Amino acid sequence: MKNESIRTSLAKGRGLGSARNGTEHWYMQRITAIANIPLSLWIVWSFLSLIGASYDEFTIWLAYPLNAILMIIFVLNVFYHAYLGIQVVIEDYVSNEILKMIKLIGVKLFFFAASVAAIFSILKIAL
Repeated sequence: MKNESIRTSLAKGRGLGSARNGTEHWYMQRITAIANIPLSLWIVWSFLSLIGASYDEFTIWLAYPLNAILMIIFVLNVFYHAYLGIQVVIEDYVSNEILKMIKLIGVKLFFFAASVAAIFSILKIAL
């Protein structure tokens, strides 16, 4: 039996997880959050300018290439940012490893399917 009082901090920390992969996740959350600022300002400004517009006027607006491209970027960025946030919550608060894995896979599939559906809808209107 090892004497716990003479173990170094590194020895105590071994096997408690890797500190290598969290940095990329943290950066991606910050990058998507920063990208959401101008995209959100654009979407709010656009929707305010469309108040009272008919369905046809909205589809004409979305059919403009710049609006369609920005909307697709907005959808991808928001869904990816939301996925990253929910992933952290699941990893931090779900203690059962099997349930955690199932939830992570389910959340990833949900956000993937939602983003594909949104992009398909935008492209259907734009093209």
